[in-house]
Amino acid sequence: MNTWRRQASGNKVSRHTVLCGSQNIVLNGKVIVQSGAIIRGDLANVRTGRYCVISKNSVIRPPYKQFSKGIAFFPMHIGDHVFIGEGAVVSAATIGSYVYIGKNAIIGRRCTLKDCCVIEDGAVLPPETTVSSYMRYTAKGTIEGGQGNPYFVPAAMQDEMVGYTKSFYEHFVRTPAPAS
Repeated sequence: MNTWRRQASGNKVSRHTVLCGSQNIVLNGKVIVQSGAIIRGDLANVRTGRYCVISKNSVIRPPYKQFSKGIAFFPMHIGDHVFIGEGAVVSAATIGSYVYIGKNAIIGRRCTLKDCCVIEDGAVLPPETTVSSYMRYTAKGTIEGGQGNPYFVPAAMQDEMVGYTKSFYEHFVRTPAPAS
C-alpha cells in the first residue's frame, strides 16, 4: 500500500498526517508533509510557500487572540524554503522565507519570524515574539545575532536554505507505513 500522496503540484504528503479543514490548507508546490504531522486548517487558513518541509509529529496551528467575547483565529502564512523540525509546535502569525525551525521547538501564538532566521532545537518562543532577519533564537531563550557574534546567522542563509530544502525534496525517501 502506498503511504504517500503525490499531488500534481509536486507536494508529497504522508497518508499518516492529520489535515483538519483541508479546504483551508494551501501547499504551494514541492512541499513535504511527513507522517504524524498535524495541520489545523479547520481553525483558519494555512498557506505555505514552495519547498517547505513539515517534519514528523510537528503541529501547525493558526494563531489566535482572546477577546472579551471569545477567541478569534487568524490565517497563518509560511514563506518559501522553510524547514520545520520534528516535533515542533508552531502557532506563528507569519513565518518569512528561508527560515529554519529546529526539532521540538515551540513557536508561541502570533509570533513573527522574519526572513533568514534560525530557531534552535528545543527553543520556546513566548507569544507575540518577533525574531528579526539574520537572528538566532536559542534554546536558552535569547536572541543572538549581529556582526562579529559567533552565533550570528550567515549572510548566505538564503542560499543555504534554498540548497537545503531543494536537496531534501529531491533526495526524499518515502518511509514505509508504521507497523500497527
